[in-house]
Amino acid sequence: MDEVTLSPSTELGAVPQADGRTRFEAWAPNADTLTLSLSTGAEVRMERRDRGYFEAFADAPAGTRYRYRFPNGDELADPASRSQPEDVLGPSEVVDTRSFAWTDAEWHGIALGDSVTYELHVGTFTPEGTFDAAVERLDELADLGVTAVEPMPIAEFPGGRNWGYDGVFPFAPESSYGGPFGFQRFVDAAHARGLAVVLDVVYNHLGPQGNVLPRYGPYFSRRFGTPWGDALNLDGVGGDEVRRYIGENALRWFEEFHVDALRLDAVHGIVDPTARPILGLLARASDELSERLGRSLLLIAESGLNDSRMIRARREGGLGLHAQWADELHHAIHVVLTGERDGYYADYGRVAQIATAYRSGYVHTGEWSEHLQRRWGNDTTGVPSERFVVFTQNHDQVGNRATGDRLAELAGLDGQKVAAGLVLLSPFPPLLFQGEEYGETNPFLYFVSHGDPELIEAVRSGRRAEFERLDRADEPPDPAAEDTFERSRLDRGKLGRAEHAGVRELYRELLRLRREEPALANTDRGDLDVATDEATKTLVLARSSAEERAVAIFNLAGGDGEVHVEGASRTLGRVLDSSEERFGGPGARSPGELLAGRVTDVGLRPRSFALYTGRAA
Repeated sequence: MDEVTLSPSTELGAVPQADGRTRFEAWAPNADTLTLSLSTGAEVRMERRDRGYFEAFADAPAGTRYRYRFPNGDELADPASRSQPEDVLGPSEVVDTRSFAWTDAEWHGIALGDSVTYELHVGTFTPEGTFDAAVERLDELADLGVTAVEPMPIAEFPGGRNWGYDGVFPFAPESSYGGPFGFQRFVDAAHARGLAVVLDVVYNHLGPQGNVLPRYGPYFSRRFGTPWGDALNLDGVGGDEVRRYIGENALRWFEEFHVDALRLDAVHGIVDPTARPILGLLARASDELSERLGRSLLLIAESGLNDSRMIRARREGGLGLHAQWADELHHAIHVVLTGERDGYYADYGRVAQIATAYRSGYVHTGEWSEHLQRRWGNDTTGVPSERFVVFTQNHDQVGNRATGDRLAELAGLDGQKVAAGLVLLSPFPPLLFQGEEYGETNPFLYFVSHGDPELIEAVRSGRRAEFERLDRADEPPDPAAEDTFERSRLDRGKLGRAEHAGVRELYRELLRLRREEPALANTDRGDLDVATDEATKTLVLARSSAEERAVAIFNLAGGDGEVHVEGASRTLGRVLDSSEERFGGPGARSPGELLAGRVTDVGLRPRSFALYTGRAA
């Protein structure tokens, strides 16, 4: 195995061969012998290779079910299974994913700076909850102005109701969603509509039910843990093979499933103190594969570290990841609009912090954190704006609330619209969470469908304890109840109401302006000016390009506001006000122009904003 590229000469799992046979490979240093047991009744003694690997060739066409038998007689699924049609406790299945008839030969990906990502949960995105059903909604997203779709994790998880972060077979797309071929159809259909696909993957832990990895070898660390379970073993005995397992999984999504980017879940939970961190190796391997395939391949980290080294180029001493989820713009907006100050929200509450996030990507770049009781973050100077993915909602910020309430419930539709303006008019690539675009008010709750009663009770107790610790009065719904899952489905019937249709029209118009207006398309933060007033809870954002200037004026207060705006060298015309009737509002109060050389008093309705553009001097 090449440690630098994470590209071994053979493949884990069951791989159909040109001669009609299937090759099986498993890393099982805990076993002295390993026997391949096929659904055809055949059994094949596997040959032990170096470093604890086992190999066998067998007549096992696509569709054959199989397990590996240990010396004590236990038969377990393949840790690198491509398909688990009978769920996590069933056998693995041989599938030939390379036989899929792709139609995206001309697809080369999209630039990160042009991305508008839409995060979705396959199970609640449509009534059917499948990849194929999700395909039927892709045209709507493309029409909205979305350029990338991001399914939450799809690795095989227990039952049919799960967020996906309890997956235990990282190589196998969830069977209840449509399995590997269903996911390939989804990706191919997305590319046909000009949409990239970002896949959420989890390399910091695996779920508990159906997790066979500890039986095979030291996949998990005895020295490190995470809030969600044991950390993967990246620095102990067998750590190289665990690195191979992760690296091969990541590259397979790119090669066999034509995924364009991976969102790496909670990388602060990937504990790797070695001289060659796995994240840096993944970034290099992805760049090399991108060069070979001739299409853009990206790694986007979810990180709670505020460490710009994560997204700085390797030549600058960074790990070379291409972008990260930047939570702090969300936090700053959320607290100003809702007044919540519990947990990590204790560090926020000033409008000026929104301005700081615009300038730096982070709010904390080394300052004291009241929540953490220590300094947090480092400098982001020189880090391009496209490396900070921003949002007002995502699965964490909604679903990790006790009752899964969305911003439209917490701050009203006007509050959501003004928050959308703050994000979509920023210089950073935005992410939307499913239903946000029309002001969905159905909650997005935490749900599971584990088959182990003790595990279910542990999940229930853990959720209750979490919110008791935060002194929240709300009782979280039962995660295992089917109703908890059903309540989390989208209700697109709301689009029949003028106020919700207006929200969607605002999103559509903002995304169009973001594409077409030069000042808004310019992501250079050096061409950005921002001023705030804490007393009136107002913010003025000015963005410029060589040929155009755009000025957005925000009133974040719960009452009418007035902002005095200095005149530009050229008169700027209003292109929208979020209170207009076409956006489901009562009508705009803002003037039609910002006159050149004059101070203009811009009246704004509660929680609204107006955008002006014009030629630069």
